[in-house]
Amino acid sequence: MSNAIVVGAGPNGLACAVALAREGVQVTVLEAEETIGGGTRTSELTLPGLLHDHCSAVHPMGVGSPFLLSLGLEEHGLQWRWPEVDLAHPLDDGTAGVLLQSIDETAAGLGADGKRWKRLFGPSAAAFDKLNEDLVLPVLHPPKHPFLLTRFGIPTLAPATVLTRLWKTPQAKALFGGVAAHALSPLTTPMSSAVGMALVTACHRHGWAVARGGSRSITDALASVLRAHGGTIQTGVRVRSLDDLPPADVVVFDLAPSAIADITADRLPKRVQRAYRRYRHGPGAFKVDLAVEGGVPWTNEACRRAGTVHAMGPLEEQVVAERDINNGRMPERPCVLVSQQYLADPERSNGDVHPIWAYAHVPSGYDGDATDALLAQIERFAPGLRARIVGTFVRSTTEMAQYNANYIGGDIITGANTMRQIAVRPRLALDPYKTGIPGMFICSAATPPGAGVHGMNGYNAARSALKHLGIEGG
Repeated sequence: MSNAIVVGAGPNGLACAVALAREGVQVTVLEAEETIGGGTRTSELTLPGLLHDHCSAVHPMGVGSPFLLSLGLEEHGLQWRWPEVDLAHPLDDGTAGVLLQSIDETAAGLGADGKRWKRLFGPSAAAFDKLNEDLVLPVLHPPKHPFLLTRFGIPTLAPATVLTRLWKTPQAKALFGGVAAHALSPLTTPMSSAVGMALVTACHRHGWAVARGGSRSITDALASVLRAHGGTIQTGVRVRSLDDLPPADVVVFDLAPSAIADITADRLPKRVQRAYRRYRHGPGAFKVDLAVEGGVPWTNEACRRAGTVHAMGPLEEQVVAERDINNGRMPERPCVLVSQQYLADPERSNGDVHPIWAYAHVPSGYDGDATDALLAQIERFAPGLRARIVGTFVRSTTEMAQYNANYIGGDIITGANTMRQIAVRPRLALDPYKTGIPGMFICSAATPPGAGVHGMNGYNAARSALKHLGIEGG
Protein backbone atom coordinates (compact mmCIF):
# COMPACT_ATOMS: atom_id res chain seq x y z
CA MET A 1 0.00 0.00 0.00
CA SER A 2 1.26 3.46 -0.92
CA ASN A 3 1.42 6.08 1.80
CA ALA A 4 1.17 9.87 1.78
CA ILE A 5 1.80 12.78 4.10
CA VAL A 6 -0.32 15.92 3.77
CA VAL A 7 1.12 18.95 5.54
CA GLY A 8 -1.69 21.28 6.62
CA ALA A 9 -5.27 20.49 7.59
CA GLY A 10 -7.03 23.36 5.90
CA PRO A 11 -9.91 22.50 3.56
CA ASN A 12 -7.56 21.85 0.64
CA GLY A 13 -5.25 19.67 2.68
CA LEU A 14 -8.18 17.65 3.96
CA ALA A 15 -9.72 17.42 0.50
CA CYS A 16 -6.42 16.17 -0.90
CA ALA A 17 -6.12 13.63 1.91
CA VAL A 18 -9.65 12.36 1.27
CA ALA A 19 -9.05 12.07 -2.49
CA LEU A 20 -5.92 10.02 -1.85
CA ALA A 21 -7.41 7.88 0.91
CA ARG A 22 -10.45 6.84 -1.07
CA GLU A 23 -8.10 5.43 -3.71
CA GLY A 24 -6.48 3.18 -1.13
CA VAL A 25 -3.52 5.36 -0.16
CA GLN A 26 -2.62 5.35 3.54
CA VAL A 27 -2.76 9.06 4.48
CA THR A 28 -1.50 10.99 7.49
CA VAL A 29 -2.29 14.70 7.83
CA LEU A 30 0.07 16.83 9.90
CA GLU A 31 -1.37 20.09 11.25
CA ALA A 32 0.74 22.70 13.06
CA GLU A 33 -2.15 24.11 15.09
CA GLU A 34 -4.12 22.29 17.76
CA THR A 35 -7.35 22.71 15.78
CA ILE A 36 -7.79 21.58 12.20
CA GLY A 37 -9.55 23.58 9.50
CA GLY A 38 -7.30 26.47 8.52
CA GLY A 39 -9.71 29.22 7.48
CA THR A 40 -12.75 27.02 8.16
CA ARG A 41 -12.75 27.17 11.94
CA THR A 42 -15.63 28.35 14.10
CA SER A 43 -15.79 29.23 17.80
CA GLU A 44 -17.31 31.54 20.41
CA LEU A 45 -15.12 34.58 19.80
CA THR A 46 -17.22 37.26 21.48
CA LEU A 47 -19.80 35.91 23.95
CA PRO A 48 -20.81 32.44 25.11
CA GLY A 49 -23.29 30.79 22.78
CA LEU A 50 -22.43 32.91 19.72
CA LEU A 51 -20.71 31.03 16.91
CA HIS A 52 -18.32 33.06 14.75
CA ASP A 53 -16.55 31.80 11.65
CA HIS A 54 -12.88 32.66 11.96
CA CYS A 55 -12.33 33.39 8.28
CA SER A 56 -14.30 31.66 5.52
CA ALA A 57 -17.99 32.24 6.09
CA VAL A 58 -20.12 31.98 2.96
CA HIS A 59 -19.61 29.29 0.34
CA PRO A 60 -20.96 30.04 -3.15
CA MET A 61 -18.33 27.80 -4.75
CA GLY A 62 -18.42 25.12 -2.05
CA VAL A 63 -22.08 24.19 -2.30
CA GLY A 64 -21.65 23.36 -5.99
CA SER A 65 -18.13 21.92 -5.82
CA PRO A 66 -17.90 18.77 -7.98
CA PHE A 67 -15.53 17.13 -5.48
CA LEU A 68 -17.46 18.00 -2.33
CA LEU A 69 -20.68 16.85 -3.97
CA SER A 70 -19.08 13.48 -4.71
CA LEU A 71 -18.34 12.79 -1.03
CA GLY A 72 -21.84 12.60 0.45
CA LEU A 73 -20.83 15.05 3.18
CA GLU A 74 -24.42 15.23 4.41
CA GLU A 75 -23.88 11.71 5.76
CA HIS A 76 -21.02 13.14 7.81
CA GLY A 77 -22.99 16.00 9.36
CA LEU A 78 -22.71 18.80 6.81
CA GLN A 79 -25.94 20.70 6.16
CA TRP A 80 -26.14 23.74 3.91
CA ARG A 81 -28.41 26.65 4.80
CA TRP A 82 -29.49 29.62 2.65
CA PRO A 83 -30.57 33.13 3.70
CA GLU A 84 -33.64 34.75 2.18
CA VAL A 85 -31.39 37.28 0.40
CA ASP A 86 -27.96 36.13 -0.75
CA LEU A 87 -26.30 39.56 -0.97
CA ALA A 88 -27.31 43.19 -0.55
CA HIS A 89 -25.23 46.24 -1.38
CA PRO A 90 -26.66 49.38 0.25
CA LEU A 91 -26.18 52.90 -1.06
CA ASP A 92 -26.43 56.23 0.74
CA ASP A 93 -29.89 57.03 -0.63
CA GLY A 94 -31.36 54.02 1.18
CA THR A 95 -31.59 51.80 -1.90
CA ALA A 96 -29.56 48.67 -2.52
CA GLY A 97 -28.42 46.35 -5.25
CA VAL A 98 -29.76 42.92 -4.33
CA LEU A 99 -28.42 39.56 -5.51
CA LEU A 100 -30.72 36.54 -5.23
CA GLN A 101 -30.37 32.95 -6.32
CA SER A 102 -33.22 33.61 -8.73
CA ILE A 103 -31.83 35.55 -11.68
CA ASP A 104 -35.36 36.62 -12.63
CA GLU A 105 -35.97 38.18 -9.21
CA THR A 106 -32.53 39.78 -9.24
CA ALA A 107 -33.18 41.29 -12.67
CA ALA A 108 -36.59 42.56 -11.58
CA GLY A 109 -34.99 44.37 -8.66
CA LEU A 110 -32.42 46.03 -10.91
CA GLY A 111 -35.07 47.74 -13.01
CA ALA A 112 -33.66 49.16 -16.23
CA ASP A 113 -30.54 47.04 -15.90
CA GLY A 114 -32.36 43.77 -15.38
CA LYS A 115 -32.30 42.63 -19.01
CA ARG A 116 -28.58 43.30 -19.38
CA TRP A 117 -27.89 41.48 -16.10
CA LYS A 118 -29.78 38.41 -17.35
CA ARG A 119 -28.10 38.59 -20.72
CA LEU A 120 -24.63 38.54 -19.14
CA PHE A 121 -25.15 35.95 -16.41
CA GLY A 122 -28.16 33.92 -17.54
CA PRO A 123 -26.60 31.50 -20.06
CA SER A 124 -23.60 30.69 -17.83
CA ALA A 125 -25.78 30.29 -14.73
CA ALA A 126 -28.10 27.90 -16.57
CA ALA A 127 -25.13 25.75 -17.59
CA PHE A 128 -23.06 26.37 -14.46
CA ASP A 129 -22.54 22.76 -13.42
CA LYS A 130 -20.97 21.94 -16.80
CA LEU A 131 -19.09 25.25 -16.89
CA ASN A 132 -17.73 24.62 -13.42
CA GLU A 133 -16.00 21.47 -14.65
CA ASP A 134 -13.64 23.86 -16.46
CA LEU A 135 -13.56 26.66 -13.87
CA VAL A 136 -12.14 24.35 -11.19
CA LEU A 137 -9.16 23.37 -13.36
CA PRO A 138 -6.03 25.38 -14.19
CA VAL A 139 -6.69 28.13 -16.74
CA LEU A 140 -4.27 26.44 -19.15
CA HIS A 141 -6.08 23.17 -19.86
CA PRO A 142 -7.94 21.54 -22.76
CA PRO A 143 -11.51 22.72 -22.11
CA LYS A 144 -14.24 20.18 -21.54
CA HIS A 145 -16.90 22.63 -22.68
CA PRO A 146 -15.12 25.11 -24.97
CA PHE A 147 -18.21 27.04 -26.06
CA LEU A 148 -19.48 27.54 -22.51
CA LEU A 149 -16.02 28.48 -21.27
CA THR A 150 -15.45 30.96 -24.09
CA ARG A 151 -18.82 32.64 -23.58
CA PHE A 152 -18.13 32.96 -19.86
CA GLY A 153 -14.46 33.81 -20.24
CA ILE A 154 -14.56 36.75 -22.64
CA PRO A 155 -16.21 39.15 -20.13
CA THR A 156 -13.80 38.04 -17.39
CA LEU A 157 -10.90 39.53 -19.34
CA ALA A 158 -12.23 43.06 -18.85
CA PRO A 159 -11.49 45.34 -15.93
CA ALA A 160 -14.45 45.49 -13.57
CA THR A 161 -14.76 49.21 -14.28
CA VAL A 162 -15.22 48.42 -17.98
CA LEU A 163 -17.69 45.58 -17.52
CA THR A 164 -19.88 47.73 -15.26
CA ARG A 165 -20.45 50.08 -18.20
CA LEU A 166 -23.07 47.54 -19.28
CA TRP A 167 -25.34 48.95 -16.60
CA LYS A 168 -26.76 52.40 -16.04
CA THR A 169 -28.02 52.28 -12.46
CA PRO A 170 -25.70 52.83 -9.47
CA GLN A 171 -27.30 49.79 -7.81
CA ALA A 172 -26.22 47.35 -10.54
CA LYS A 173 -22.77 48.92 -10.87
CA ALA A 174 -22.15 48.81 -7.12
CA LEU A 175 -23.53 45.27 -6.81
CA PHE A 176 -21.14 43.81 -9.37
CA GLY A 177 -18.23 45.97 -8.24
CA GLY A 178 -18.64 44.74 -4.68
CA VAL A 179 -18.57 41.10 -5.77
CA ALA A 180 -15.55 41.75 -7.99
CA ALA A 181 -13.83 43.33 -4.98
CA HIS A 182 -13.68 39.88 -3.35
CA ALA A 183 -10.51 39.47 -5.43
CA LEU A 184 -8.84 42.32 -3.48
CA SER A 185 -7.30 43.58 -6.71
CA PRO A 186 -7.62 47.01 -8.36
CA LEU A 187 -10.94 47.14 -10.20
CA THR A 188 -9.28 48.95 -13.10
CA THR A 189 -6.91 46.11 -14.07
CA PRO A 190 -7.52 43.48 -16.76
CA MET A 191 -9.28 40.32 -15.49
CA SER A 192 -10.51 42.07 -12.34
CA SER A 193 -13.99 40.98 -13.46
CA ALA A 194 -13.12 37.28 -13.24
CA VAL A 195 -13.87 36.60 -9.59
CA GLY A 196 -17.05 38.68 -9.74
CA MET A 197 -18.26 36.80 -12.81
CA ALA A 198 -17.65 33.45 -11.10
CA LEU A 199 -19.31 34.36 -7.81
CA VAL A 200 -22.40 35.95 -9.36
CA THR A 201 -22.85 33.05 -11.77
CA ALA A 202 -22.45 30.54 -8.93
CA CYS A 203 -25.05 32.43 -6.92
CA HIS A 204 -27.63 32.22 -9.68
CA ARG A 205 -27.14 28.45 -9.77
CA HIS A 206 -26.54 27.40 -6.17
CA GLY A 207 -26.92 30.49 -3.98
CA TRP A 208 -24.52 31.78 -1.35
CA ALA A 209 -24.92 29.08 1.27
CA VAL A 210 -23.54 28.81 4.79
CA ALA A 211 -22.79 25.65 6.75
CA ARG A 212 -25.08 24.84 9.65
CA GLY A 213 -23.14 25.17 12.89
CA GLY A 214 -20.39 27.22 11.26
CA SER A 215 -17.76 26.63 8.63
CA ARG A 216 -16.11 24.16 10.97
CA SER A 217 -18.88 21.76 9.93
CA ILE A 218 -17.18 21.49 6.53
CA THR A 219 -13.90 20.68 8.26
CA ASP A 220 -15.54 18.13 10.53
CA ALA A 221 -17.28 16.42 7.62
CA LEU A 222 -14.08 16.16 5.58
CA ALA A 223 -12.20 14.81 8.60
CA SER A 224 -14.96 12.25 9.13
CA VAL A 225 -14.74 11.06 5.52
CA LEU A 226 -10.96 10.84 5.81
CA ARG A 227 -11.12 8.70 8.96
CA ALA A 228 -13.76 6.49 7.34
CA HIS A 229 -11.18 5.70 4.65
CA GLY A 230 -8.46 4.93 7.18
CA GLY A 231 -6.72 8.30 7.22
CA THR A 232 -5.31 9.88 10.35
CA ILE A 233 -4.76 13.48 11.53
CA GLN A 234 -2.06 14.63 13.91
CA THR A 235 -2.31 18.16 15.36
CA GLY A 236 0.38 20.28 16.98
CA VAL A 237 3.00 19.03 14.49
CA ARG A 238 4.87 21.90 12.86
CA VAL A 239 6.99 20.97 9.85
CA ARG A 240 10.03 23.22 9.42
CA SER A 241 12.16 21.04 7.17
CA LEU A 242 11.95 17.80 5.22
CA ASP A 243 13.80 16.17 8.11
CA ASP A 244 10.62 16.59 10.19
CA LEU A 245 8.68 14.31 7.85
CA PRO A 246 8.47 10.53 8.14
CA PRO A 247 9.18 8.48 5.01
CA ALA A 248 6.36 8.64 2.46
CA ASP A 249 5.71 7.84 -1.16
CA VAL A 250 4.19 11.28 -1.70
CA VAL A 251 4.08 14.52 0.28
CA VAL A 252 1.52 17.25 -0.39
CA PHE A 253 1.80 20.73 1.12
CA ASP A 254 -1.26 22.83 1.92
CA LEU A 255 1.06 25.79 2.39
CA ALA A 256 2.00 29.08 0.77
CA PRO A 257 4.78 28.77 -1.85
CA SER A 258 7.36 30.60 0.27
CA ALA A 259 6.80 28.18 3.16
CA ILE A 260 7.40 25.24 0.84
CA ALA A 261 10.60 26.91 -0.36
CA ASP A 262 11.72 27.22 3.26
CA ILE A 263 10.91 23.60 4.11
CA THR A 264 12.41 22.02 1.00
CA ALA A 265 15.47 24.31 0.91
CA ASP A 266 18.07 23.17 -1.62
CA ARG A 267 15.98 20.14 -2.66
CA LEU A 268 13.73 22.46 -4.66
CA PRO A 269 14.91 23.06 -8.25
CA LYS A 270 16.36 26.56 -8.65
CA ARG A 271 13.72 27.65 -11.16
CA VAL A 272 10.91 26.57 -8.81
CA GLN A 273 12.66 28.15 -5.83
CA ARG A 274 12.77 31.46 -7.70
CA ALA A 275 9.11 31.19 -8.74
CA TYR A 276 7.94 30.38 -5.21
CA ARG A 277 9.98 33.24 -3.77
CA ARG A 278 8.57 35.65 -6.37
CA TYR A 279 4.98 34.58 -5.77
CA ARG A 280 3.04 37.70 -4.85
CA HIS A 281 0.69 38.06 -1.92
CA GLY A 282 -2.15 40.54 -1.95
CA PRO A 283 -3.67 43.07 0.44
CA GLY A 284 -4.80 42.10 3.90
CA ALA A 285 -8.01 41.60 5.82
CA PHE A 286 -8.70 43.32 9.14
CA LYS A 287 -11.44 41.29 10.82
CA VAL A 288 -13.90 42.38 13.47
CA ASP A 289 -16.47 40.02 14.98
CA LEU A 290 -19.39 41.60 16.78
CA ALA A 291 -22.07 40.46 19.18
CA VAL A 292 -25.04 42.67 18.31
CA GLU A 293 -28.25 42.82 20.30
CA GLY A 294 -31.22 42.80 17.97
CA GLY A 295 -29.05 42.53 14.85
CA VAL A 296 -27.65 45.28 12.65
CA PRO A 297 -30.20 48.11 12.16
CA TRP A 298 -29.78 48.44 8.41
CA THR A 299 -31.76 51.25 6.81
CA ASN A 300 -32.46 49.12 3.74
CA GLU A 301 -34.89 46.26 4.35
CA ALA A 302 -33.12 43.81 2.01
CA CYS A 303 -29.95 44.19 4.07
CA ARG A 304 -31.83 43.02 7.15
CA ARG A 305 -32.59 39.75 5.35
CA ALA A 306 -29.25 39.27 3.61
CA GLY A 307 -26.68 36.66 4.50
CA THR A 308 -23.97 38.96 3.12
CA VAL A 309 -23.90 42.76 2.98
CA HIS A 310 -21.27 44.83 1.18
CA ALA A 311 -20.80 48.05 3.17
CA MET A 312 -18.61 49.79 0.63
CA GLY A 313 -20.61 52.52 -1.11
CA PRO A 314 -20.92 53.18 -4.86
CA LEU A 315 -18.62 51.76 -7.50
CA GLU A 316 -16.51 54.92 -7.67
CA GLU A 317 -15.73 54.61 -3.97
CA GLN A 318 -14.83 50.93 -4.32
CA VAL A 319 -12.38 51.76 -7.11
CA VAL A 320 -10.55 54.26 -4.90
CA ALA A 321 -10.47 51.94 -1.89
CA GLU A 322 -9.12 48.93 -3.80
CA ARG A 323 -6.56 51.09 -5.59
CA ASP A 324 -5.34 52.47 -2.28
CA ILE A 325 -4.88 49.16 -0.51
CA ASN A 326 -2.96 47.76 -3.46
CA ASN A 327 -0.67 50.81 -3.28
CA GLY A 328 -0.08 50.37 0.44
CA ARG A 329 -2.42 53.14 1.62
CA MET A 330 -5.23 52.73 4.14
CA PRO A 331 -8.41 54.21 2.60
CA GLU A 332 -10.66 56.46 4.64
CA ARG A 333 -13.62 54.38 3.52
CA PRO A 334 -12.45 50.78 3.03
CA CYS A 335 -14.43 48.03 1.37
CA VAL A 336 -16.16 46.16 4.19
CA LEU A 337 -17.80 42.75 3.90
CA VAL A 338 -20.40 41.77 6.47
CA SER A 339 -21.92 38.33 6.99
CA GLN A 340 -25.08 37.62 8.95
CA GLN A 341 -24.96 33.83 8.79
CA TYR A 342 -27.37 33.51 11.70
CA LEU A 343 -30.23 34.55 9.41
CA ALA A 344 -29.86 31.20 7.65
CA ASP A 345 -28.56 29.36 10.71
CA PRO A 346 -30.29 30.71 13.85
CA GLU A 347 -28.45 28.25 16.11
CA ARG A 348 -25.42 30.53 15.92
CA SER A 349 -27.18 33.18 18.01
CA ASN A 350 -27.95 33.35 21.72
CA GLY A 351 -31.47 34.66 22.11
CA ASP A 352 -31.66 38.14 20.60
CA VAL A 353 -27.88 38.58 20.54
CA HIS A 354 -26.45 37.71 17.14
CA PRO A 355 -22.93 37.08 15.75
CA ILE A 356 -21.85 39.51 13.04
CA TRP A 357 -18.80 38.68 10.92
CA ALA A 358 -17.01 41.53 9.17
CA TYR A 359 -13.68 42.44 7.66
CA ALA A 360 -12.20 45.43 5.91
CA HIS A 361 -9.80 45.36 2.98
CA VAL A 362 -6.54 46.95 4.15
CA PRO A 363 -2.95 47.15 2.84
CA SER A 364 -0.74 44.10 3.24
CA GLY A 365 0.73 43.99 6.73
CA TYR A 366 -1.29 47.02 7.85
CA ASP A 367 -0.26 47.66 11.45
CA GLY A 368 -2.89 50.23 12.37
CA ASP A 369 -6.32 49.74 13.95
CA ALA A 370 -9.03 49.67 11.29
CA THR A 371 -11.85 48.98 13.75
CA ASP A 372 -13.32 52.49 13.67
CA ALA A 373 -13.12 52.72 9.89
CA LEU A 374 -14.86 49.35 9.57
CA LEU A 375 -17.62 50.23 12.03
CA ALA A 376 -18.11 53.63 10.40
CA GLN A 377 -18.73 51.99 7.06
CA ILE A 378 -21.37 49.70 8.54
CA GLU A 379 -23.01 52.42 10.64
CA ARG A 380 -23.15 54.63 7.56
CA PHE A 381 -25.84 52.24 6.28
CA ALA A 382 -27.07 51.14 9.72
CA PRO A 383 -27.32 54.16 12.06
CA GLY A 384 -27.31 53.14 15.71
CA LEU A 385 -25.16 50.04 15.27
CA ARG A 386 -22.59 50.91 17.93
CA ALA A 387 -25.24 51.22 20.61
CA ARG A 388 -26.24 47.62 19.99
CA ILE A 389 -22.75 46.09 20.19
CA VAL A 390 -22.29 44.02 23.35
CA GLY A 391 -19.13 42.12 22.39
CA THR A 392 -16.17 42.54 20.03
CA PHE A 393 -13.28 40.42 18.83
CA VAL A 394 -10.59 41.92 16.58
CA ARG A 395 -8.02 40.13 14.42
CA SER A 396 -5.47 42.38 12.67
CA THR A 397 -3.41 41.48 9.60
CA THR A 398 -0.54 40.42 11.87
CA GLU A 399 -2.87 38.28 13.96
CA MET A 400 -4.34 36.80 10.78
CA ALA A 401 -0.88 35.60 9.80
CA GLN A 402 -0.34 34.19 13.29
CA TYR A 403 -3.69 32.42 13.14
CA ASN A 404 -2.91 30.90 9.74
CA ALA A 405 0.64 30.99 8.42
CA ASN A 406 -0.66 30.96 4.83
CA TYR A 407 -2.21 34.41 5.39
CA ILE A 408 0.99 36.35 4.82
CA GLY A 409 0.46 40.04 5.57
CA GLY A 410 -3.19 39.26 6.28
CA ASP A 411 -3.71 37.92 2.73
CA ILE A 412 -6.60 35.52 3.37
CA ILE A 413 -6.79 34.35 -0.25
CA THR A 414 -3.13 33.21 -0.35
CA GLY A 415 -2.03 35.20 -3.36
CA ALA A 416 -2.59 38.44 -5.21
CA ASN A 417 -5.13 38.17 -8.02
CA THR A 418 -2.91 39.83 -10.60
CA MET A 419 -3.56 39.07 -14.25
CA ARG A 420 -0.57 36.72 -14.28
CA GLN A 421 -1.52 34.89 -11.10
CA ILE A 422 -5.13 34.43 -12.15
CA ALA A 423 -3.89 32.73 -15.32
CA VAL A 424 -0.77 31.05 -13.92
CA ARG A 425 -0.29 30.13 -10.28
CA PRO A 426 1.88 29.43 -8.37
CA ARG A 427 4.26 29.15 -11.35
CA LEU A 428 4.22 28.48 -15.07
CA ALA A 429 4.02 24.71 -15.42
CA LEU A 430 1.99 22.10 -17.28
CA ASP A 431 1.19 20.64 -13.86
CA PRO A 432 1.11 23.52 -11.34
CA TYR A 433 0.65 21.09 -8.42
CA LYS A 434 4.11 19.57 -8.89
CA THR A 435 6.89 21.20 -6.89
CA GLY A 436 9.67 19.88 -9.11
CA ILE A 437 10.74 17.41 -6.43
CA PRO A 438 9.58 13.93 -7.43
CA GLY A 439 6.69 12.87 -5.21
CA MET A 440 6.11 16.30 -3.67
CA PHE A 441 3.13 18.51 -4.48
CA ILE A 442 1.37 21.74 -3.48
CA CYS A 443 -2.40 21.96 -2.93
CA SER A 444 -3.02 25.29 -1.17
CA ALA A 445 -5.13 28.22 -2.41
CA ALA A 446 -1.97 29.38 -4.20
CA THR A 447 -2.81 26.73 -6.82
CA PRO A 448 -5.71 26.64 -9.31
CA PRO A 449 -8.56 27.35 -9.07
CA GLY A 450 -7.61 29.74 -6.26
CA ALA A 451 -9.26 30.71 -3.00
CA GLY A 452 -12.55 29.38 -1.71
CA VAL A 453 -13.75 26.43 0.33
CA HIS A 454 -14.45 24.02 -2.52
CA GLY A 455 -11.64 21.50 -2.08
CA MET A 456 -10.78 21.52 -5.77
CA ASN A 457 -7.15 22.59 -5.24
CA GLY A 458 -6.68 19.58 -2.99
CA TYR A 459 -8.51 17.24 -5.33
CA ASN A 460 -6.51 18.40 -8.36
CA ALA A 461 -3.24 17.98 -6.48
CA ALA A 462 -4.31 14.52 -5.36
CA ARG A 463 -4.90 13.51 -8.97
CA SER A 464 -1.33 14.55 -9.78
CA ALA A 465 -0.04 12.59 -6.79
CA LEU A 466 -2.06 9.51 -7.76
CA LYS A 467 -0.66 9.68 -11.27
CA HIS A 468 2.84 9.74 -9.76
CA LEU A 469 1.92 6.63 -7.76
CA GLY A 470 0.58 4.91 -10.84
CA ILE A 471 -2.95 4.86 -9.47
CA GLU A 472 -5.88 5.74 -11.73
CA GLY A 473 -7.80 8.07 -9.41
CA GLY A 474 -11.34 9.28 -9.99
